[in-house]
Amino acid sequence: MEATLNFEEKDWLACCGSTKFAKEMASASPFSSLDQAVSAARDIWFNKVDVNGWLEAFAAHPQIGQSSAPAAASHAASESKGEQSTAISTASTSILQELADWNARYRQKFGFIFLIFASGRSSGEILVELKKRYENRPIVEFEIAAQEQMKVTELRLAKLFATRTRSAATGDQTFHRFMGDLEDRVSIIGGHFTPTPEASLPTRTRPPITTHILDVSRGSPAAGVEVLLEMWHGAQPRPSFGGRGDAGGWVYQGSSKTNTDGRSGQLTSIVDAVKPGIYRISFNTGEYNPSGFFPYVSIVFEIRESQKLEHFHVPLLVSPFSFSTYRGS
Repeated sequence: MEATLNFEEKDWLACCGSTKFAKEMASASPFSSLDQAVSAARDIWFNKVDVNGWLEAFAAHPQIGQSSAPAAASHAASESKGEQSTAISTASTSILQELADWNARYRQKFGFIFLIFASGRSSGEILVELKKRYENRPIVEFEIAAQEQMKVTELRLAKLFATRTRSAATGDQTFHRFMGDLEDRVSIIGGHFTPTPEASLPTRTRPPITTHILDVSRGSPAAGVEVLLEMWHGAQPRPSFGGRGDAGGWVYQGSSKTNTDGRSGQLTSIVDAVKPGIYRISFNTGEYNPSGFFPYVSIVFEIRESQKLEHFHVPLLVSPFSFSTYRGS
């Protein structure tokens, strides 16, 4: 039987500056392995921590290129300083000044600091990425920042388990095996790579197709919107433009209503490989806003065989007289 490792809430808070995250991790523990802890952390971060929790975690980081940090998050800030060591050591005075200027512009536009998995990255690489992401729409950038936070959290979890394993290990072999796993994990996280079917893949902690609705006219998540997911199983290989001859071709997959954070409930089963095919996700915007222009909005998209291990996030930006969407992750 595997030994379990016990941690306190403050340990989880040092890995991610969200108090909600720390409390949920404490409730879910103990964990018998790092992989089990990472799986729980992903589920908690993406499915249970709300917008305010994300912002709280972002605020626990010092600005890229600065050594100072929020006093309330001293341990997490110390971790950030170490993670940014490559960037700091490779930065000239002019680069640091340019980083400071662009950080200020970024914060003014988005309302939170620029967050990136900085381990092993030079200051020049970070500056290029900052300028690139500055062009994003706020809702797009918010999700990217959350994904970067998760990468940082995974690295800190690995370090936390390495430290505890070293103190609890009964022999050098146990510790060295764990450290080898840690080096592999750091390499994977730092490489920002897309797993291939041959890679060792973690079990999903959320359905492969999700959505998130933001009411841009109110500047807040759209709660209580009915969402319907269907898959094409018609006689023809593809649905026709305009819907001619499509009767009976769309097959129900799942439905739910968005919560107070604008996120839908589970629309499909949690499976490692989603079935390739053509999907249609529909939003009951007429019920949400009876005086609006759109009685409902449907988005049709295709998942190919080569994409079946990916996650498909289909956010919707909606107002009474317009809507837009994009492929999230």
